[in-house]
Amino acid sequence: MAIVTIGEPAWLQLTPETALEPGLPICDPHHHIWAHRHEPPAYQRYLLPDLAADIRDSGHNVRSTVFIEVRAFYRADGLQEMRPVGEVAHVNGLADEAASGKHGPTKIAAAIVGHADLKLGDRVAPVLEAMQAASPRFRGIRHATGWDASPELAQRDIQGVMATSQYRAGARVLAKMSLTLDNSLYHTQLDELAALARAVPDLTIVLNHIGGLVRVGPYASRDNEVLADWRRGIAAVAACPNVVLKLGGVGQKRFGFDWFTRAKPIGSEELAETLAPLMHYCIEKFGPSRCMFESNFPVDKVSYGYTIVFNAFKRLSKDYSPSERAALFHDTAVQVYRIAV
Repeated sequence: MAIVTIGEPAWLQLTPETALEPGLPICDPHHHIWAHRHEPPAYQRYLLPDLAADIRDSGHNVRSTVFIEVRAFYRADGLQEMRPVGEVAHVNGLADEAASGKHGPTKIAAAIVGHADLKLGDRVAPVLEAMQAASPRFRGIRHATGWDASPELAQRDIQGVMATSQYRAGARVLAKMSLTLDNSLYHTQLDELAALARAVPDLTIVLNHIGGLVRVGPYASRDNEVLADWRRGIAAVAACPNVVLKLGGVGQKRFGFDWFTRAKPIGSEELAETLAPLMHYCIEKFGPSRCMFESNFPVDKVSYGYTIVFNAFKRLSKDYSPSERAALFHDTAVQVYRIAV
């Protein structure tokens, strides 16, 4: 099988744009790098030079980024729970390479979020300690908990995992070690996340992708009901001061938009207009100091280019104050992931 790179360049170039406000500082708090995925389609790749080129060619002032685990570069042997340490170590090497300036001025992977199974409970501590030893950039883990009864949605863990004693014990270890927990789930689980946040109030939880809105499968063609349920869940999580929110990830199929099927990619004006009601609601509930715009590249690259998505964020945020926009584009992410400026 031929190896291909996702996000066809010829298709993306059909909607060319120049970066708006090119001097505005950005920290991209959510991207991936992989040689191959452990999930279909396994032939896709997105390596450090690919990400660096997307950032450079975008024209945006991306000063730093945060790598988020994608179950790549794992150790091939040893204890199962320790194998994800390989990903942190590998990406730390890539971050060193980027810090040399070889790929431009952006501090790529200035912070690294790995994966550890919180169901290990207290036994997750040695895994986290090994990740700290593997990289001074290690800041926390992502344990995705997405579960839904629909066979059309991927099952990331068992039903109700966030309420289990093991998962919560692991979460308390994270909190004690001053590490963060990224979580990717479905909007139907937002109440469960709020309960976890209340149970472990000292843990900083980073909720991915505007709370995992789902508009496909059993949630398709039901926007009035589905969006009302999503808004209620977002409000419930926002009431927990230890949760921050990533604004992005909407290029994925499960969000129910048709952008990846179009003959010509969406432009930033239409994208901003479409996203504005969702993003404004999130910012209203969480506040700019607890929100951060994310690229979710290369996953979202199937729907739009890097220039386009951050142009859309700049368009939809134009009426916020300079300090609010600084938080949304840079300061919240830098603070949460403890990135040196």
